[in-house]
Amino acid sequence: MLTGSITAIITPFKNGEVDYGAFERLIEFQIANGTDGILVCGTSGESPTLSYEEHESVIEFAVKSAKKRIHIMAGTGANSTEEALRFTTFAKAVGADSALLVVPYYNKPTQEGLYRHFSKIAKEVDIDIYIYNIPSRTGIEISVDTLERLVKDHPNIKGSKESTPNMDRISEILKRIPNFTVFSGDDSLTLPMMSLGAKGVVSVVSNVMPKEIKELTSYTLKGDFEKARNMHYYLLEMFKIMFIETNPIPVKTALSLMGMVKKEFRLPLCEMLPQNEEKLKEVLKRYKLI
Repeated sequence: MLTGSITAIITPFKNGEVDYGAFERLIEFQIANGTDGILVCGTSGESPTLSYEEHESVIEFAVKSAKKRIHIMAGTGANSTEEALRFTTFAKAVGADSALLVVPYYNKPTQEGLYRHFSKIAKEVDIDIYIYNIPSRTGIEISVDTLERLVKDHPNIKGSKESTPNMDRISEILKRIPNFTVFSGDDSLTLPMMSLGAKGVVSVVSNVMPKEIKELTSYTLKGDFEKARNMHYYLLEMFKIMFIETNPIPVKTALSLMGMVKKEFRLPLCEMLPQNEEKLKEVLKRYKLI
């Protein structure tokens, strides 16, 4: 069972292209610091602006670079079922360990449409699948009833990433669906969600502080809530600053300030407002990261 700290890794760019040298160094940084897994081509990886070829290339590169030393979760979701099926099939073929599929965005399918979307992919691709519920970006939420139905019909649907502050929803999922793994999709909700039974976090902050996020999840999984609370409050300022602007703008800026990547985005994402970057620098200094 996949548990712990999963880093939603950024995709570094250089002169308009994917910077594979920097990407490999980021992967090694995560492995060296004990991270349990890496999510590639997620929102933090600027997946909406990757071409099909780049998307597949980034997944394959991560798998080859990891050399089975760390779990590779591939972001393969889309609001077109055929596109999501293509990426998921590719991820399986090149050796990814699991796939994360976001709830289809913009076209707002019904719950029956969501069931058929995820069901088709789970049936056709024999890979562990995690469903990404983030209604603030997709405009809709997959219901607990639909999740329960999907898991009953498709044993390779292993869990979900939940980017929602609704703890009643988390309680309902964990109460009703046996052996289902929930990951927090929001760093600041990791401890609250794990206290209910979630098994970890798909983290933005672990791009820059992988050791500490790993410790937070490890303490919580062991039931040492005093140490987990101490780590949560220690990291709280970092949790907040990383979302001062749209993710992944702050975290990629932080990594650039740490000398690990170029500060390069793809439109419509762009550099931070100068006053916000100054705030970010001050926080990074307080954590002795720069």
